[in-house]
Amino acid sequence: MAKLKTKWICQNCGYETAKYLGKCPDCGKWGTLVEEVFETSSSSQNSKTILNDTAPCLINDIEIDNSIRFTTGIEEFDRVLGGGLVQGSIVLLAGDPGIGKSTILLQTGKTITKDGRKALYVSAEESASQIKLRAQRLGVNSDSLYIYSQTSFEAIKKQIEEIKPEILIVDSIQAVYTDNVSSSPGSVSQIRECTNILMDIAKNKNITVVVIGHVTKEGSIAGPKILEHMVDTVIYFEGDRYKSYRLLRCMKNRFGTTNEVGVFNMCDDGLHEISNPSEMFLDERTGNNTPGSVIIATNEGTRPLLIEIQALVGTTPYPSPRRVSNGIDYNRLLQILAVLEKRIGLNLSKQDVYVNVIGGIELDEPAADLGVALAVATCARDVCVSADTVIVGEIGLSGEIRAVNNLDKRIREAEKLGFKKIIVPSANNVKKEEFKQINIVEVHRLTDAITSCLNKEN
Repeated sequence: MAKLKTKWICQNCGYETAKYLGKCPDCGKWGTLVEEVFETSSSSQNSKTILNDTAPCLINDIEIDNSIRFTTGIEEFDRVLGGGLVQGSIVLLAGDPGIGKSTILLQTGKTITKDGRKALYVSAEESASQIKLRAQRLGVNSDSLYIYSQTSFEAIKKQIEEIKPEILIVDSIQAVYTDNVSSSPGSVSQIRECTNILMDIAKNKNITVVVIGHVTKEGSIAGPKILEHMVDTVIYFEGDRYKSYRLLRCMKNRFGTTNEVGVFNMCDDGLHEISNPSEMFLDERTGNNTPGSVIIATNEGTRPLLIEIQALVGTTPYPSPRRVSNGIDYNRLLQILAVLEKRIGLNLSKQDVYVNVIGGIELDEPAADLGVALAVATCARDVCVSADTVIVGEIGLSGEIRAVNNLDKRIREAEKLGFKKIIVPSANNVKKEEFKQINIVEVHRLTDAITSCLNKEN
């Protein structure tokens, strides 16, 4: 006979306790513990069905079929996945509301089913007619793409047995519930149990599962952290609500690299791939010399991007000057300003400093340091960096310019887009003879970089 048992579970980290606590001892969040009811069996036997009873084998004896990985038909999506979807894997796609998660998966279902594969799109948040309206706008027509509007996991499992799809899309995991857990949909217990069932389906039936997850206001995936550990791949869908571009960024991938980024443009008829993102980010640049505006070469994964950084420096009427950064780390900006004051002699103690990365891109690599420093310095002195110059380099506390990775790719990207000059760290020892159409200027210290960017003869 089953007995009812209650637990208090933290909805942020999954911590369990027998009594209510105002503050979670594990994650330190207040008011996140919710009471949930479980059914426990009085029988002493706790037997589970073994779904995959196979004997151990040597790794050298395991054969891999070439069809174990198949492409989605969307090159930018395949780039992030490491070459395509893997059979029997489970992928978690997370992002802000309205960012385009359902759109890209509906487009993926269209391209995958062109080869005759069966796809089951389970929507727990929209009706079939609502999905049809989006499909008409996106031009999705397929004879092997099934739409199923359902929230009960038991009903979903029944349709999986009947249709036998090769790819299963669940939109979203927070809205699906199973009768095995008595708590409400979206709770930690429901998310954990439903993901565990999906993992068994993926591994034992060799079905590729793609799950959409919600994010919290802090930007992390809603639900317990164990959700990210259970899945094979975690992908974040990012973007600026005021811009049309979208970024796919891989945070975990058991079958490929986590360094790749996919770039899309959101249009009326869906997401369009952007093969050359640098041109998009520089599209609104007028080409005229402007104080405080520089172009840097950054890396998003293994892909080089040319992005504009703008700085504004002005006298403040207040005792404490303001430091505002959009797109770069605030503490990193303070460090760069400290180096400018100490090593260059640039007095910013009575100046407000604003730094903005055009396009809403978040820069987290140190190779953007030199570009930020030159943008601030040129705006403070009201001088200009040539519009056909690209800046690359990390700044040390003593004012030296340190080497960066993948410099050859950055130089080729600048050369391809028609830039005539690039300032790089001398520590990289670039082979200049390999680049014929761009002038490579190597600098050792910050003072050398300022002199080189203002000297048009170099």
